[in-house]
Amino acid sequence: MPEVPSLITLCIGAIKDAILDENGNLHYVYKLPSELFDQLLPNLPPLGLQNLQDAMPSASSSDCWFSDDCLKPSRKRKRIENFDTTWKTLYKSRWLIVQQDESTANWQQIYWEKHLQDCLDATAETVSVTLFDGFLGEVEIPNALLKYITDEGHISRSRSYSKLAYHCERFSLYARYLRLQSVHCVAEVGYLLRDSQLEYLEIHWLKSKEQVEGLCKLLEQNKETLASLELFHCKLPANLVTSICESLHVKGFETNVIKSFSIKRSRFLDCALPLGLESLLIAASGLTSLILSDNHMWWKTAKLVFDTLLEAESCLKVLDLSENNIAGWLSHFKWGSPSCINTDRQINKSLRSLRLLNLRCNNLQKDDVDCLKYAMVYMPNLEVLNLSENPLQDEGIRILATYLLEKSKCDTPLAELYLENCELSCHGASQLLEVLASLNVPLKSLSIGDNHLTSEFGPSLGRFLHSGIQTLDVKGIGLGLVGFSYARKELRQELSIVHINISRNSGGGRTTQFLSKMISLAPKLVSVDASNNWIPIVSVSDVCEFLKTGKGKLEHVNLSQNPLCHKPNIASLLAEFQTNGKPHILLSSSVASLYDNDP
Repeated sequence: MPEVPSLITLCIGAIKDAILDENGNLHYVYKLPSELFDQLLPNLPPLGLQNLQDAMPSASSSDCWFSDDCLKPSRKRKRIENFDTTWKTLYKSRWLIVQQDESTANWQQIYWEKHLQDCLDATAETVSVTLFDGFLGEVEIPNALLKYITDEGHISRSRSYSKLAYHCERFSLYARYLRLQSVHCVAEVGYLLRDSQLEYLEIHWLKSKEQVEGLCKLLEQNKETLASLELFHCKLPANLVTSICESLHVKGFETNVIKSFSIKRSRFLDCALPLGLESLLIAASGLTSLILSDNHMWWKTAKLVFDTLLEAESCLKVLDLSENNIAGWLSHFKWGSPSCINTDRQINKSLRSLRLLNLRCNNLQKDDVDCLKYAMVYMPNLEVLNLSENPLQDEGIRILATYLLEKSKCDTPLAELYLENCELSCHGASQLLEVLASLNVPLKSLSIGDNHLTSEFGPSLGRFLHSGIQTLDVKGIGLGLVGFSYARKELRQELSIVHINISRNSGGGRTTQFLSKMISLAPKLVSVDASNNWIPIVSVSDVCEFLKTGKGKLEHVNLSQNPLCHKPNIASLLAEFQTNGKPHILLSSSVASLYDNDP
């Protein structure tokens, strides 16, 4: 026989139906005894919980929302806390992963923000695969999404919330971060999201005047809150880029509101630098991050961007021009030209706030490094420099080394340097490490991975670990068995290393021997990536040894894509080294292809 429901269960069911039907008389629910009210909340679907919370009596209300102890602050706080706990449970049960800081998260806000994003994504998919020519707000939301916010039975008897317009009008006030496709950027988008208070907006695939007009209306509506705008995969003529930029500062935007502006994987179709973008760079006094990445930018455009920022004495902290083709963009700093910065401006203008310069994958040559050295005078507080994936070769690195020596004497020395895949040889990389080890203030982070340095680089690597480096990435440099042995022999005293990546080096069993010694000398080490090193099953004892040495401090150890992962019960064998969930030992049953070891 089916179990007979209790009276409380029947009461909760009846109250839940009334709440979902939004009968407009929900304030009575707050007069329920605490015992029943506290059981009601976890049984409500999100839409019911929202309806109930919307009906919460205000502090000035004459209606008492406690039956036995009305207006007691402690009880009122407890009920508010119960709401937040319920929202947290609903969020985690639906999306499983939480990226926000749980201690400060507003669970109601992030629940409806993510739900609205799912609705917008589903709408974009619907519109893109049909010959839709109606209003965006009339697009039907799939039942697969509706079932998350209400009961199955309620979906069948009430379809008032089946269209996108309902979800935008009801929940857009919770949206702080939204990702919109071009199909969303229509005339009505401003109306649908009229209650939004957007802080971060991400736009994809803009390509028409009508779409830009829809976006501009939305930008103007959020002019008091929008701090970040990102454009992806857009192909726009200069006048439309200008319209977007003007919406950010000419049409009523406070110039200190927008903090981050990005255009990625896009193209300006008919000019080097749209006038509106140039005006934005001059007017947006609060802009701290500018990203113009993978935009088919050429050197003259990059030159104009840099010169404009310098002329405006921008407060920019991050400048990212990566994945373009801008070789020669700073040549005027060294050689001079009719457009060269005049002497007075050289003295008076600088980008004193700039902390990070990303020039990755720009086809920069040794001559560009030489010119960059002259331009660095105008970036006195630069801390992070990324030159990865540029064919600098050894000669370019030698030029860079002279800059690093001078920079280390400044009040703000360079802290992070990225030189991955720069066609360095063992000799060039070894000379670089010698220079870095001699700096007045040591680097905190260095990445020289994916340069073919061979096993002969091992001694230089071992010695450099004593320089004070904290984060080191030497993945895929061809160390092999011999290289790890060389590096291990150089380890003699305490190290400052905190994070190290030695993956893809085919070190075999010598990898774990190196790690055992390094970990014993590195009291601050918390993260090791030793994946894809052909570590054999017989090295499990070495793994256990270094995990035992690092117990209590190691937080992450990546051993994936090694034959070691094939050892039976390997996970349970290593589980004993976890304390309070640390370290997180990443294992995999797949084995990487065999790299050639040094003879």
